[in-house]
Amino acid sequence: MSRSGPAVVAAVLALLLGACSAEPAPAAKASPAGPSCLTGAVVAPVPPPPSPSASDAAVATVALKCFAGGGEARVTDLRMPTVVNLWASWCPPCLEELPAVERYAGRAKGSVRVVGVVTRDHHDAAQAVIDDKKLTFPMLEDQQQRLLLGVNRNALPVTLFVTAAGQVTYVYNGTALDEASLELMVERYLGVVVPR
Repeated sequence: MSRSGPAVVAAVLALLLGACSAEPAPAAKASPAGPSCLTGAVVAPVPPPPSPSASDAAVATVALKCFAGGGEARVTDLRMPTVVNLWASWCPPCLEELPAVERYAGRAKGSVRVVGVVTRDHHDAAQAVIDDKKLTFPMLEDQQQRLLLGVNRNALPVTLFVTAAGQVTYVYNGTALDEASLELMVERYLGVVVPR
């Protein structure tokens, strides 16, 4: 990835989270249980990096839908350290690490934002996982896996560590994380220690 790539990815993530509504759109049937998107994260547009590469330009145009409630977003500033977990219902390591991500999200509230991105998955299958694992952290949806490809990865799970300044400091793409590993990575790559 080029030097400007992580900054562009971080900018895309920031707006993705900021423009989604916390309130579900009116619907004929009851809205699904589980998390909604974030509110209040939009602060200011982030200018594109100078002379972006082709892949950076592609990432900069990504707009992901909120998993529930409608809406989609582009680039702004999160202004908070953020962990972004890309997952799918068909990915065994994703399913293994989601409970740890949920526990960490509950503990880190107010210090570190945790966001899920349902990637290349059927909405109903992902909803079943959200319900089964009682996930409450905000979710976005990426059927075309544009964010995954934008960070030059092709396998899940992927976890991005994004600073309050909107910079991706690390992209983890390996075995399933447990809560202790996630906590150590947040300390190392975001400089945040969350009390137990």
